Amino acid sequence: MTVRTRFAPSPTGYLHIGGVRTALFSWAYARKHGGTFILRIEDTDLERSTPESVQAILDGMHWVGLDYDEGPFYQMQRMDRYKAVIQQMLASGQAYYCYTSKEELDAMRAEMEARGEKPRYDRRWRPEEGKTLPAVPQGIQPVVRFRNPIGGAVAWDDQVKGRIEISNDELDDLIIARGDGTPTYNFCVVVDDWDMGITHVIRGDDHVNNTPRQINILAALGAPLPTYAHLPMILREDGQKMSKRRDPVSVVDYAGMGFLPEAMLNYLARLGWGHGDAELFEMGEFVEWFSLEAVSPSPARFNKDKLLWLNQQHIKAADNQRLAELITGWMGERECDVSTGPQLADVIALVKERVSTLVELADACVYFYRQLHPHDDVRAQHMTEASLALMKNLREQFASCDWTTEAIGALIKAFCKEQGVKMGQVGMPLRALVCGTTQTPSVDATLALIGKDETLRRMDQYLA
Repeated sequence: MTVRTRFAPSPTGYLHIGGVRTALFSWAYARKHGGTFILRIEDTDLERSTPESVQAILDGMHWVGLDYDEGPFYQMQRMDRYKAVIQQMLASGQAYYCYTSKEELDAMRAEMEARGEKPRYDRRWRPEEGKTLPAVPQGIQPVVRFRNPIGGAVAWDDQVKGRIEISNDELDDLIIARGDGTPTYNFCVVVDDWDMGITHVIRGDDHVNNTPRQINILAALGAPLPTYAHLPMILREDGQKMSKRRDPVSVVDYAGMGFLPEAMLNYLARLGWGHGDAELFEMGEFVEWFSLEAVSPSPARFNKDKLLWLNQQHIKAADNQRLAELITGWMGERECDVSTGPQLADVIALVKERVSTLVELADACVYFYRQLHPHDDVRAQHMTEASLALMKNLREQFASCDWTTEAIGALIKAFCKEQGVKMGQVGMPLRALVCGTTQTPSVDATLALIGKDETLRRMDQYLA
């Protein structure tokens, strides 16, 4: 059997991080087994589906680097196929027309609730041997209902949640086509999974209640049943459900906050899945290690601090030229012309150990390209009369220094000995004058990148 998995988001908003994790696990399972990963856009909700949301999904998949082998397929482009199958089911008696009005349904539910029963459709239009159906009313466009089995149960061995069994008596004859002829979600999913040969349905556990209905329809069609795996949801750190109002849940939001896609995937992979003590890994390793058996059935909790730590580790390991390309836009926003001054990749190599996001990385590079001025508290502490006198003497020696990291370091060390002062008494005011901050990498390497002429010019701003 060739494994075929799918990711099937509805384009009713952004691509959220829970959806990305679902896509990641489906992708990894297909890659692990040499199978096919399919992208399907379930866009039948005409009121909420938008082209912008479709593009957000495609952009999000591209950003995280989850490549699909087939698709994207769009359900709205498959309407003829769905309607043909519905006609087939009507002809075979697996489905039937229902003329129950909304008012009748409301009355039906009210009566059942009054009796303490679970409200459901009473199957009054379901054809049965020896049953006389009501007269067809005028002016009512019928829906099409699936003839769900009566009695028995639907059962499947969920690859994450274990054995699940639902009584057919808990399921009513669900609508598979509305009065205007458009097919419903559960029906479209069934036909798509059948036609696309999906062998493994890996999705969120909010779909568990849909599964028995879909299994019954697949069985009625004589279609093979896929293996199901329902992933638990992702909660906030406090155990509450994540929401767009309170939490950045769109994957694009994290791109804007300066997270690397590989760090995001690394983190999402660890939400509800584990491989021993492995915390930091590449996607190739994840594919090699991945199994549905190792997915926890319990909800995972999102921890931003852990994500930041992982992002930091991936930044440290990332190619400096790639990082330079990624932060160029942010550098422009900070009024830094990176075409002048030191090579941005060289600056990144020096400062990236100190940052957790690409935004922080851009901030850490600013003083290499334009002069920053220290805050009053820095001035008060490190730019005293005595400190400035030291800096004047140092500036004179800098004028004849060979401008390499080694030469600058040796000169500063000799200067401290000559003046009888500690390194901090020189390094801190020097950083303040040249960089506008006392928080920099080694001062000799920093000055070497900024350049001799620019270093002296900045010192002169305060010493002239």
